[in-house]
Amino acid sequence: MDNQEMHTRLCRVYSALQEKGYHPLNQICGYILTEDPTYITNHKDARKIISRIDREALLRDIVTKYFE
Repeated sequence: MDNQEMHTRLCRVYSALQEKGYHPLNQICGYILTEDPTYITNHKDARKIISRIDREALLRDIVTKYFE
């Protein structure tokens, strides 16, 4: 999965979390750190979408962007 696809998927998850009234950044960070799917809502298949993102690749991309 390329960075653009990962970004698109993560934005969909973010939006679903926001719609359900969660704090998306906290929920996504919790998921990345623990891989516990309960951090992510099932609303709009967000849990399924995020489970298809490679956490290590996502973290690597986040750290790379931080240092740019």
